[in-house]
Amino acid sequence: MPPADPDHAIRLAALEEVRDLSRVFQQLVPRDVLLEGFEFEGARISYGSFQRGIHRSSRQSGPGALTVTTTPPVPGKVPPYDDGLDEQTGTFLYHYRTGSPDIADNRALRAAAELQAPLIYFKGIAPGQYMPIAPVFAIDQPAEHLVQLAKGLPHQDTAGEGMVSSEIVRRYEFREVRRRMHQVQFRRDVLYAYRDRCAICSLNQPDLLEASHIVRDADERGIAAIVNGLALCAIHHRAYDRNLVGIDPRGKVHLSQRLLREVDGPMLGNGLQHFHGAEILQPRRTEDRPDPDLLELRFSQFESAET
Repeated sequence: MPPADPDHAIRLAALEEVRDLSRVFQQLVPRDVLLEGFEFEGARISYGSFQRGIHRSSRQSGPGALTVTTTPPVPGKVPPYDDGLDEQTGTFLYHYRTGSPDIADNRALRAAAELQAPLIYFKGIAPGQYMPIAPVFAIDQPAEHLVQLAKGLPHQDTAGEGMVSSEIVRRYEFREVRRRMHQVQFRRDVLYAYRDRCAICSLNQPDLLEASHIVRDADERGIAAIVNGLALCAIHHRAYDRNLVGIDPRGKVHLSQRLLREVDGPMLGNGLQHFHGAEILQPRRTEDRPDPDLLELRFSQFESAET
């Protein structure tokens, strides 16, 4: 058994708040929101400055870090630390801060490993936007000057038992995080290409927009690239997924006969039927525009659903 962690209650409060934020912001939480911290026993506690990678709050009584952060990539710049995914072990690699292994930040990171205390890992995805991965548990690798961060079960640490999940469970959680990272990156890239507008109705509300695969990612042709994506508002995304709306290789919108025949309120008329025959919004960059071959493949599925 690891030694008792005096900050167990603080960690649980931090985990609960960050899980709520992940749901609200669809996995990608703005830095400004995270800087507000979380509430514990009537006080606000910081998640960190996001300029220092390893954070231990001044409100903690124990020695272990509370959060670790990898800054978002900057185009054209080499990141200061080679943090990444280790497919072989199913963990994230997180390097000590540059300098002696015994400086304060590194001691806090190693103490969290010794305590097997649940940490929150803020993975920078884009400028000012972070994907929280939690809880993770640090496995110290002092010879390599890094720790492995193993993803644990969301509610496993309520008894203060540390990393109790099996290797099979941890590897499953690792695959799930990797899948979510792909989804978050895909959404960010697609919405950026479409200037945060729905390709069908031009709605400019990012909170109501989603990245739709033209060819579903389960298909071997469903590549994780902008040319296989469309920025769609929630209702048009659902209609596209259900083959109630189709988009042909030229970018023309088609509604199913089922929707065209229906007579209902203004949402049906203005929100769906109005766009039958319209052309979708296209990204400015030619290389980001939907692949006509992928549109044709998906449109054939829409036509098959009509018969």
